[in-house]
Amino acid sequence: MEMGIPVTSGEFTTEQRQYLQGFFAGVGQRGVIPFVGHMADGRITADPAASAKNLAMSEEEVWHNTLVSELAREERWKYEQDPFAIWDKMLEYTTQNRPPSEDDKFRLKYYGLFHVAPAQDSFMMRLRIPAGILTSHQLRGLAQLAEQYGAGRADLTTRSNIQIREFQPRDIVRVINRVQALGLSSRGSGADNIRNITASPITGLDPNELVDVAPLAEAMQAYITNSREMYELPRKFNIAFDNGGSISALADTNDIGFLAVRVVEGRTIPAGIYFRVMLCGITGHRQFASDCGLLLRFEEVVAVAAAMVRVFVRNGDRTNRKKARLKYLIDQWGASRFLEETEKMLAFPLIRVPASECEPRGPVDRVAHLGCHPQSQDSLHYLGISIPVGNLPVSQMHAVADIAEQFGSGELRLTVWQNLIIPNIPTEKVEAAKHAIIDAGLNYRAGTVLSGTVACTGNQGCRFAASNTKAHAVSLALRLDDRFPILDQPVNLHVTGCNHSCAQHYIGDIGLMGVKVSGEEGYQVFIGGGADGDQGIARELISAVRYEDLPPRLESLFSAYFSSRKENETFLQFTRRHDIAALQSFCNQETA
Repeated sequence: MEMGIPVTSGEFTTEQRQYLQGFFAGVGQRGVIPFVGHMADGRITADPAASAKNLAMSEEEVWHNTLVSELAREERWKYEQDPFAIWDKMLEYTTQNRPPSEDDKFRLKYYGLFHVAPAQDSFMMRLRIPAGILTSHQLRGLAQLAEQYGAGRADLTTRSNIQIREFQPRDIVRVINRVQALGLSSRGSGADNIRNITASPITGLDPNELVDVAPLAEAMQAYITNSREMYELPRKFNIAFDNGGSISALADTNDIGFLAVRVVEGRTIPAGIYFRVMLCGITGHRQFASDCGLLLRFEEVVAVAAAMVRVFVRNGDRTNRKKARLKYLIDQWGASRFLEETEKMLAFPLIRVPASECEPRGPVDRVAHLGCHPQSQDSLHYLGISIPVGNLPVSQMHAVADIAEQFGSGELRLTVWQNLIIPNIPTEKVEAAKHAIIDAGLNYRAGTVLSGTVACTGNQGCRFAASNTKAHAVSLALRLDDRFPILDQPVNLHVTGCNHSCAQHYIGDIGLMGVKVSGEEGYQVFIGGGADGDQGIARELISAVRYEDLPPRLESLFSAYFSSRKENETFLQFTRRHDIAALQSFCNQETA
């Protein structure tokens, strides 16, 4: 039969695909579909039941339910070569001490390796530390690694994690092997993967928690490690477990957040501790996770998380990177269909219970990640240590490891506020531990702005950033703390270098996003953001300002706060009480 359009073995044009789809649809409607297949013994068959593939049909290959020709660039790279199957190439880059090709730069992120040129002509490694829990031995080993191969420091991140920076291609295999020898991993910590699993940082220690969620974070990580499909996502994915206690895990900023809740007697379900499920937190897109109506038992949580991720893997958009997060799948489907598809993958039914059946979450202490606090265990305390913007030199890494061993149990906890916690310190050792922290050049106290300041890597280590976020954040926080010692009123300053919002500037009391202003480093300024009980997306206060012009304007705003705040009014409450025009006028007032 003359078809009019040549059929080739390569990719089809849109016109060719439409023709073939129409042709075979027509054949199907007539009830006859030509079939030619090869049997195992080599004979040719016309029986579809005897062969899996119809060689008489010209079909374009499909990758995760998407035509190969329509894949986004990164999806095509994954289709062309398994990112985890490039060990031989990695050895080549090591032997030749040269940076990877563009496609391999992407694949190496599956090993947690980021080539960060041009900001730094070197590699960064991001680890996986579920629930942010590590040992003094591991921290000391990372310090040795950073000193021998890297920049002589570690960066604590906003996902309770650690990055080691500035090592050369010749060392990447050595670094991976050293990390694994410490009992740690970097596998799947970058690119299109589930990022570090976060949890309430004092879980298991918190007198106010409902349940210890560290076992859930560890189980989730183990499931990811042992499940190949968990590394086949269309885009990155964040999961958090909140214990309902004193320190938040910022669960409402994650793709999936699990929040421990209490159900009391007299409700429609038995009393006990359960988990609410929140979906689609993506604050860089100005959206918090919202309650999807599920109530889970402790033992169901990881299974449900696994099922939800699998639904995303099999149905997420692989043609448009800007629309490939979970949010956009649920925007397209609606939450009801997403839950239905999730339930199909489970061997047990999902319980749908309104949030009103559960007790409200307990209060969050916004500065409980710093200072000395009693644990739920008798006569034990934890000490939260301030690590401004997460910059921890090798000497202090060793000192902190020593303090954890000498005064605690050798355990450390990382937080989403880029600081760390030493737990399990007996009462009689607390004062000595405090002195040791001070002697190490660190502090367990901080001015209220510095204590709440987080910053992304900035243009010193990221090609996307427009400004030196870490240096600016520390300088600005110290300046405000020096002039306005408001120890009773916490203020969070979030400084991010670009619209990727790695430091989540939309949820800060003050949020700064790096921009260029007449060729100079500057910021777009946001005001009044918050999470958990203070949930709200910050409003734009200043569209663009040079960094050198920013401190006096914020000082003017703080002066107005001190002169006109109501009794016990926090900075956040003050900024939300005023409209943007009023706040802008405060910024432009002269200060003494």
